[in-house]
Amino acid sequence: MLQRFQTQAKVENPRYGQLIIGPPGSGKTTYCNEAYKFYRELGRRVGVVNLDPANDNMSYDPVINVMELITVEDCMEHLQLGPNGALMHCAEYLEQHMEDWLLPALRKLSATHNYFLFDCPGQVELYTHHNAMARVFERLERERYSLVTVNLIDSHYCSEPAKFIATLLMALNTMMRMSLPHVNVLSKADLLRKHESRLHFNVDYYTDVLDLKYLLEKLDDDPTTRKYQKLNEAICSMVEDYALVSFQLLDSFSTDSMLRLRNHIDKANGYVYKAGEEQTVNSLLACAVGAETEAVRQQHDVQPYVE
Repeated sequence: MLQRFQTQAKVENPRYGQLIIGPPGSGKTTYCNEAYKFYRELGRRVGVVNLDPANDNMSYDPVINVMELITVEDCMEHLQLGPNGALMHCAEYLEQHMEDWLLPALRKLSATHNYFLFDCPGQVELYTHHNAMARVFERLERERYSLVTVNLIDSHYCSEPAKFIATLLMALNTMMRMSLPHVNVLSKADLLRKHESRLHFNVDYYTDVLDLKYLLEKLDDDPTTRKYQKLNEAICSMVEDYALVSFQLLDSFSTDSMLRLRNHIDKANGYVYKAGEEQTVNSLLACAVGAETEAVRQQHDVQPYVE
């Protein structure tokens, strides 16, 4: 009976996807380009899907491009909308055309691709307040894609306490609304050395989101943020109560950094549990449970980015 259940539960031709989101300028398109080359070298049948209707500077060749369906520029011209309104309209338009445009295009690629990097729009409101992109992701899930949201945030926000707290709130809100496996990433970590003198705490404090009361004390030193003391305390308390937000550091141009992030992403979307690059039971279990010493973690996750 157990053998029959295992046979029935097996998914033929499993498909995987990373939903790359984050504020404008956080390095989403750069990550997609570097990740595409990285996963190709690992032997994965990967393709990049551009879902950003305002992405005019793609450094990769997308297998599907939403700009063939609709663009922000066209919406602004024909519907007399501003940039934000046009982007929201494009997201709604994409949702309306999932069945007759995006899903058929993905099905045509199923013979040659089973791993997709979805380069998503950079407007934060699409993930914190609007529902269209969440419904697009939900429809992909129903199509049997194993998805993970990869939320890229510029690491320089760690250098300003107010911005970092806002980042925590945004990340938590996105995680709750997307209801998907989620990996938060501090991108451009190779530039942290430039901001290291402005960091009030060690890098671990920001990646692990440790006791935020110490960050609140820094906010009280600023007359502008001091007057919002109760609001700041409430935000920090909520983030700590949920205890969901943490970050991985990323340098998109470092193979070692990409490998470290790959391990987290593969655990999140379940790729690690299929026959992939991990060849032995021991290596698979080590990847699955994150079995490594603190010294090794420090060596790979922190030391490359600070003096």
